Amino acid sequence: MKMKLKTTRKLMVLAGLVGMLVLSACGQANNSAAGGGSNAPDASANGAGNSTAVAIGEQVDYEIIGIDPGAGIMKATNQAIETYGLADWKLIEGSGAAMTAMLDKAIKAEEPIIITGWTPHWMFAKYDLKYLEDPQKVYGEAEEIHTVARKGLKEDHPTAYEFLDRFEWTSDEMGAIMTAIQEGQDPAEAAKAWAEANTDRVDSWTEGLTPVDGDKLKLSYVAWDSEIASTNLLEYVLESKLGYDVESLQVEAGPMWTGVASGDVDATAAAWLPLTHADYWDKYGDQLDDLGANMTGVKTGLVVPAYVNIGSIEDLK
Repeated sequence: MKMKLKTTRKLMVLAGLVGMLVLSACGQANNSAAGGGSNAPDASANGAGNSTAVAIGEQVDYEIIGIDPGAGIMKATNQAIETYGLADWKLIEGSGAAMTAMLDKAIKAEEPIIITGWTPHWMFAKYDLKYLEDPQKVYGEAEEIHTVARKGLKEDHPTAYEFLDRFEWTSDEMGAIMTAIQEGQDPAEAAKAWAEANTDRVDSWTEGLTPVDGDKLKLSYVAWDSEIASTNLLEYVLESKLGYDVESLQVEAGPMWTGVASGDVDATAAAWLPLTHADYWDKYGDQLDDLGANMTGVKTGLVVPAYVNIGSIEDLK
């Protein structure tokens, strides 16, 4: 009888202990769900202190993926790193193609990435992206893409000069050619297809101009998707509608500007002003003719996929 009582008491004690442990576990779970059971910071919060900056920085190894080192946006990004006190961050040099390849890889894996970006660019049509706010205005306000020509082009090739002076279009129009190229179409064929589908637009640039007979003309451009699109379109119109024999040179930004300023190149429609190519304009502006903007409202800055939980460059501190 005593053995049975002892056994019963032991079972009751064990049952009581199990019950207390279950209740305790439930209480901790409820407190954690209510936000009061843990002092650890939530890295995904828009939250206090620099927890968000630390989280995003660690996820991307404190790297901003850039393009070719001579681009104005790279200089502006180095300035942004200094202005915003981002001492832990590094700007990675590369190319536009390498940058978009890394962006595509990150988005497919739904991973964060921070890149140097600009519009117009086909990546904004393909992916859901956003600019990080720039309260210090390091990247400036909206930019323009200008056409600049060598001194004397107006006298030597008045038809080409007048066409280049008239040429202007929108980011949506440029985007159609950029997207076709990105999807695999040859740049020259993409430009031709756009021109043939938009004859009214092309006619507004060429109306009343007298075609020439094989006069040679030399253009230059940087290897950005936007400038590949515009230069191939200019070459097609100049050759098929106005009779020129055009040579288009793909170069870095420095040689593009020096070529026009020295007269070795007739013109470029790839001058980003007032910020991206500011240094070149300051150095060569008085040695060439600015024909004005061929596109307005363009923009540069730091860009992230829309799912990345930051909204400003200041969030990287």
